[in-house]
Amino acid sequence: MSDRPGGWTDDNRDDRYGQGSDSAQPEGARVMRHVQRHPVPPQQQRPAPPRQYPAPPPQRRPEPPRYADGYDDGAGYDGGYSSGQVYGGRGDGGYGPGDGGYVQGRPAPDWRRRIKIGALTLVVVVLAVSIGTYFWADSKLKREVDLSKVIERPGEGDGTNYLIVGSDSRAGMTAEDKKRLHTGSAEGKRTDSMMILHDGSNGPTLISLPRDSNVEIPTFVGSESGKTFKGTGRMVKLNAAYAEDGPELLVRTVEFNTGLHIDHYVEIGFGGFAKIVDAIGGVELDIPKAFKDKNSGADFQAGKQTLNGEQSLAFVRTRYAFARSDLDRTKNQQKFLAALASQTATPSTILNPFKLYPTMGAGLDTLIVDKDMSLWNLGNMFFAMKGVTGGDGTSMNMPISGSTGGNLVWDKAKVKQLVQQLNNDEKVTVSGN
Repeated sequence: MSDRPGGWTDDNRDDRYGQGSDSAQPEGARVMRHVQRHPVPPQQQRPAPPRQYPAPPPQRRPEPPRYADGYDDGAGYDGGYSSGQVYGGRGDGGYGPGDGGYVQGRPAPDWRRRIKIGALTLVVVVLAVSIGTYFWADSKLKREVDLSKVIERPGEGDGTNYLIVGSDSRAGMTAEDKKRLHTGSAEGKRTDSMMILHDGSNGPTLISLPRDSNVEIPTFVGSESGKTFKGTGRMVKLNAAYAEDGPELLVRTVEFNTGLHIDHYVEIGFGGFAKIVDAIGGVELDIPKAFKDKNSGADFQAGKQTLNGEQSLAFVRTRYAFARSDLDRTKNQQKFLAALASQTATPSTILNPFKLYPTMGAGLDTLIVDKDMSLWNLGNMFFAMKGVTGGDGTSMNMPISGSTGGNLVWDKAKVKQLVQQLNNDEKVTVSGN
């Protein structure tokens, strides 16, 4: 009786099962270690079945252990797996050569690399747009004022001083524009407003210079002729200096009468002013008291309201509706310009090209600056103006001590103290009218 399990004998074994061989080719049947096998006489051993698949490249296998009974326990046993061959695979390469019966999938995306490329692309685009915008804006600046023609200038102090002028220039305006904006059709241009903006470490200070201020015209060199005109002590309204020889004489007169060094000059006309306001969608302003002025076209009710370009120009030009015509007008100008700067320097304008470019274009088209003015200087001036209403700055009129012949006389002692504080970049303690 056979001692093989299930009554098996060597005679009823199927030809598919053999004793195994030392070949690397799998036999298909595994040896069960718990089954004891008797030695088979050499004459009863059957030859190994023929190979049905191409043999993979030979692999070095560890030497199987030898047992005392003379049989190789590793014979006919290779773990049941073949390197390079997968059961169920087609021998004719139906799944593709060398794929072992599996189709190779798409590699996982490298998100880190994609993020780096995306970030780099964004930086390049932002730089390109920024550089393009800079050169576009820089090319539109009208650098027409030559401060090197100003003679006998006071020494420079700490901080930066801008002389900001609003002129009644009608350049580029049509007959319809002049009628709508109530500007009239006078030739040439005059100054409707003048301000000194000091930008320093103690916050910005905005000082209005009434155009009716009583000032002395000093010795100067003509901006066009180059001829020297000796000072005679002649006293005039401040805006007469601009009318006589333009921005260079105005700067010379302001510096002579104040002792304050002017670093940059900025001028904007009627048309550009109104276009800037319309480009940003109007300026919200709180008007404390209703007033009308047929000369400027002003007609305002009290309370908060949004002014368009036409209304804004009427607001800053009105003088006859107020008791202290020139002083009250300068306060309105300060209030409006600070509100304009505050509402323009917002993300909704700066980050929106459909608002930014029309706003910049409207202002730059009529903006006149000195030859040393850069866009960086202009930007600093703009944000300093915004700081006046942000609680960090001070706004005031030039201190007045009285009047003579209809002209406003400056308080010399207070003006001297104010200029000293500005030159030393100290906190301004002087009060104006």
